[in-house]
Amino acid sequence: MSAEDFILWGINAPQYMIQNPQSSRKVDRLTAFVQTFKLAATVVPLPMVARGPALVVAGTADGRLGRVVFRSEGFDRFPQDGLVAVQVEFDNDTNPLMNAMPEEVSIQLDEVPALRATVAAFLAEAFGSRCGRTAALDRLAEVIVLMVLRRAIDSGTTESGLLAALAHPSLHRALVSIHDMPSRAWRVDDLAMQAGMSRSHFMALFHAVVGTTPMAYLTAWRMTLARRQLQAGDTVKSVARRAGFGSAAAFSRAYARAHGSAPRSARSSRPGRQEIPGKLKSESEGAFPA
Repeated sequence: MSAEDFILWGINAPQYMIQNPQSSRKVDRLTAFVQTFKLAATVVPLPMVARGPALVVAGTADGRLGRVVFRSEGFDRFPQDGLVAVQVEFDNDTNPLMNAMPEEVSIQLDEVPALRATVAAFLAEAFGSRCGRTAALDRLAEVIVLMVLRRAIDSGTTESGLLAALAHPSLHRALVSIHDMPSRAWRVDDLAMQAGMSRSHFMALFHAVVGTTPMAYLTAWRMTLARRQLQAGDTVKSVARRAGFGSAAAFSRAYARAHGSAPRSARSSRPGRQEIPGKLKSESEGAFPA
């Protein structure tokens, strides 16, 4: 067995040396967020980018020499070689992935051929006048945003939180299982098996890398999905079932602990700026670490 079969991830302690028997099995770490939260990327004039997540394509107009710069808090000052700016809305206040994004992600186009080709098509539309230009620009901008998110997930972060966990070669399998199958009656042993490690190692590593416990993260994800489904008009009973609760009463109690109000109040509220799920009341009630 080679050294690559073992991974020491950000923790200087031998007990956290983990075996990674499933390293060749690929899982999709992004689709659950795309299916849950609404992504919209809109091209805007460079001087008019509002505060909030935004990206700028900078460099030469042919897209050969340049970069894409994403900033989670927007731009106070734009690159002098900035060509096109894009405002990003991905349910920013309630999406734990957006809350976990670093302050800046900068990608050199010559490092990512697929992104370079997409940016070239994007710039051709931006500086052309073909039919359907605005729609084409917005769709291509969304693809660029997804590629930036991919890069952020692949790169991870040195700090504990969601990005570190999604980049982790073993822990990300447990997170994807939670994201893809929130209604399943997950136990810690089940999630440890998904990650390919023992229960004790999984518990310690999950808390060290993610910043919370597996069950707290599961609860936070379920409550985030539940709020969105309730605001879409779904019944408390149906949402409780999809959130993995055996009864509407048990779900209502968990929801009230997480959000501070009864589920029925969410059904009558309109989606908008809401409390970030990571700011739930305590770790035992579920919290998304940034």
